Amino acid sequence: MKTEVIRSTRRKKTIEARVVGGTLRVLLPDSLTREEEEHWVSEMRRRIERKTKSTHIDLPSRARTLANKYHLPEPGTITFSSRQRERWGSCSPHTGAIRISSQLVEFPAWVLDYVIVHELAHLIEPNHTALFWEIATRYELAERARGFLIAMQGQAS
Repeated sequence: MKTEVIRSTRRKKTIEARVVGGTLRVLLPDSLTREEEEHWVSEMRRRIERKTKSTHIDLPSRARTLANKYHLPEPGTITFSSRQRERWGSCSPHTGAIRISSQLVEFPAWVLDYVIVHELAHLIEPNHTALFWEIATRYELAERARGFLIAMQGQAS
């Protein structure tokens, strides 16, 4: 994808990127150094590519399939979130809303499925109690997926 960098003296802190006609347009403050520009162009390209990948995954359908297979309730909504940096997923049991970190589109499907099952289990038990873990570990690759996520957390920090 072609990249176009637009610097602005009016832009002080924010950095923005969008795809316009097949071109990645990155808007930057004029005060950034060339090294900072390179960093942010690379980072924005990575974010846009991740977002594009996440649109190819039908989370609601996947959650329905997993809910049926593991006898769990279906979520009210389930979406990818690019804002989740500290958690792989989150659940609001009172609304049934589940958010999955968009970082997971880079991981194997069985890891994404584990995180979905983990969050679906929170629809029954909001806390990480013994009952919760009994429900969440219905997923046969739960222990393997947890190990994978722990390793990835270590690489990110």
